[in-house]
Amino acid sequence: MPRTISHALVTGADGFIGSHLVDLLLSQGIKVRALSQYNSFNYWGWLEGNNHPDLEVVSGDVRDAAFCRHITRDVDTVFHLAALIAIPYSYVAPESYVDTNITGTLNICQAVRDTPSVGRLLVTSTSEVYGTAQYVPIDELHPRQPQSPYSATKIGADAIAKSFFNAFGLPVVIVRPFNTYGPRQSARAIIPTVITQIANGADEIKVGDLSPTRDFNFVEDTCRGFLALATADPGTVEGEEVNIATGTEVTMKETLETIADIMGSKVSYVVDPERLRPSKSEVFRLCGDNTKIKALTGWEPRVSLREGLERTIRWFSDPANLARYKANIYNR
Repeated sequence: MPRTISHALVTGADGFIGSHLVDLLLSQGIKVRALSQYNSFNYWGWLEGNNHPDLEVVSGDVRDAAFCRHITRDVDTVFHLAALIAIPYSYVAPESYVDTNITGTLNICQAVRDTPSVGRLLVTSTSEVYGTAQYVPIDELHPRQPQSPYSATKIGADAIAKSFFNAFGLPVVIVRPFNTYGPRQSARAIIPTVITQIANGADEIKVGDLSPTRDFNFVEDTCRGFLALATADPGTVEGEEVNIATGTEVTMKETLETIADIMGSKVSYVVDPERLRPSKSEVFRLCGDNTKIKALTGWEPRVSLREGLERTIRWFSDPANLARYKANIYNR
């Protein structure tokens, strides 16, 4: 029998994927406790304006172990998405990534271990842990390659989670989405970078290396993958590492050209050195194998890349949404 979820905690709920996951859970009649990163402005990120009666927003920080024990009380499922994710910033502030991504995951694992009501913990990984593909499609057995401080900390966080399963029987699943895109994504990523610059009238857009390939997941498909793994039959997914991927790849250049075509733009592009990764740090190819998640849950991607880009462009083209982004400033 599939698991039922009544009350879930989502860390990183104020961010891109987290806020969409909150929307999905609420739409399924699930009560949600949503963790927003504490700040003195009491700003809830993408949760601002969400007044759903089953949503409880709490502000805090996963780096605090006592706080993590506080927020896991009375919930039956924990979705741990809180993390520092910007690769360029990890080059200049790697210790911050260790503190949030590794210690934060340790704190959540320990809190769940101490909370009997929690029946499943989903820890968010990233396709960046694989580095440049040694073979495709990339399955969960592919070697890990720490090509940035960010990916190194996510490899470490995955290992912490897996160790808690092995040592303590923690009911944890390591969820590994490939490149997720859609409304609300940070302008640092390639798709919002291109869309926001074109939408603001740029004739020439600034980009990084356009040769790498990526396996792009529309955010709704990614969130459905999380929910499918959270509700999978007990004993089927615990201790597993599971890709969420489409099994297809496209170059950054092809993605840029598709966006320009949809937006009816004839823009040219120029490589901005600030947006280039160090040569050994660039991940040149990512294409995920989704055989495992299909077998475990029946999940399959529903949204094609073109449809997802069209929906993303519509959202970013809304002046109210576009105004939230600084298209002329590179956000590390």
